[in-house]
Amino acid sequence: MTQQPIIGISACRTEISGKPAHRVSEKYIDALKRVTGCIPLLIPAFGDIDFAPQIIERLDGLLLTGSGSNVEPNRYDGTPSRTGTAHDSFRDGTSIPLIRSAVDSQLPIFAVCRGIQELNVALGGSLHQNIHELAGKNEHRMNRASDNKERFSVRHPIAIQPNGLLSKLLNGSKREMVNSLHGQAIDRLSDELMVEATSDDGVIEAVSLRSGKSFVLGVQWHPEYPLDENCEIAINLFKAFDRAAKDHLKIRECSTNI
Repeated sequence: MTQQPIIGISACRTEISGKPAHRVSEKYIDALKRVTGCIPLLIPAFGDIDFAPQIIERLDGLLLTGSGSNVEPNRYDGTPSRTGTAHDSFRDGTSIPLIRSAVDSQLPIFAVCRGIQELNVALGGSLHQNIHELAGKNEHRMNRASDNKERFSVRHPIAIQPNGLLSKLLNGSKREMVNSLHGQAIDRLSDELMVEATSDDGVIEAVSLRSGKSFVLGVQWHPEYPLDENCEIAINLFKAFDRAAKDHLKIRECSTNI
């Protein structure tokens, strides 16, 4: 039987009926099922872990999902968050070590929304906690009063850096329309990352690994939903992740058979 790549998907810790639980929105799993030949495997939000390499060595890709929570500012020496800000220390404690281990192991990473923020923090960068309050910045937060179709509809353009990873994946496109559902965004960019796209108000919308040693792509928008309305961009990105995961699987199989 032909082996399929295994993609680890970061989960959030939440409560259901007052009891602790781990959750991943179905839209990420559905996107993988519809566009790739990969097997989704949910990674619980354990909290701070020291066994990240043991998880990473069993995977062929890491999908970092979005979330309603913010990365805790103590993870990047930021100022304390305002009262009432949603955090998930359990997810931070799991995702950040996983990202570092994945980069060290050249495991493909596809990071979405909170995921791009985690990626930047894990590699030494920092975040703006409320970008809409900065001078010259637009409103990037979701419209919570609307239904899903409206929430995830395209809202602003991005300018794509020429000759970069994102440009190549989108057939040389210089400008695309994307959705926007975030309050945080990258402030100081990690030295290990490079900008792939920005919004018209200068917010970093996509990054890649500067070394180019492995497939690492972070996007601030949500390409996973709705696939029907954001089809070409989403499919191209998920297919590229799929190719990278399959290449990694071949390497992993070869090393296993030695």
